[in-house]
Parts: sequence; C-alpha cells; structure tokens
Amino acid sequence: MTASERNLWKALRALDLHIRRQAPIGRYVADFVHHPSRLVIEVDGGGHDLPEQQLYDAERDAWLAGQGYRVLRVRDGDAFGKPEEVAEQVAMEIRRLVV
Repeated sequence: MTASERNLWKALRALDLHIRRQAPIGRYVADFVHHPSRLVIEVDGGGHDLPEQQLYDAERDAWLAGQGYRVLRVRDGDAFGKPEEVAEQVAMEIRRLVV
C-alpha cells in the first residue's frame, strides 16, 4: 500500500465499517471494498490523469459495474492529507447504498 492508502486505511478501520483492503474482485485488486454495499474505493495518484490510465480505469470500472459494484475514486492527496474526511465520505456513501 502507498502512504496515502495506509493513512486512509487507518481512518477507515477506526470507523469499523468492515472494509477490506487489497481485495481481489475477479481479475482486479481493489484498493478497498465494502462488499455488503458493493462499494469499491480506489485511491488515484497523478498517473491516473494519463489518457492510457484513464482508458484502463474506465474499462475496469465498467467491468466492476457489470459485477454490481460502484467505484468511488479518491485523489491521492486527499487520502494522504485528510483521511478522516475521506473516510467519513466513504461512510456516508455506504450508509446511502445499504438501505
């Protein structure tokens, strides 16, 4: 895990949401996933701004959507600099999806 992912993981664990890290889903490995809500959380660094990476991400997101997952993308700087805020955003999304 990157430093940003470690910071976010610490904040997510503190909320006790039963999120898994580095979780395989088919041929992909999600940074984080909450299976009950089918939410994948991806921490994206600057490399994700490159056209070829955006194409790969779009294909991956489409495949995950076909499996019933929703992908929430988080900027690397946010995960590193304000992990508690990002974790709260994730928690709100989980609560919205788990009705």
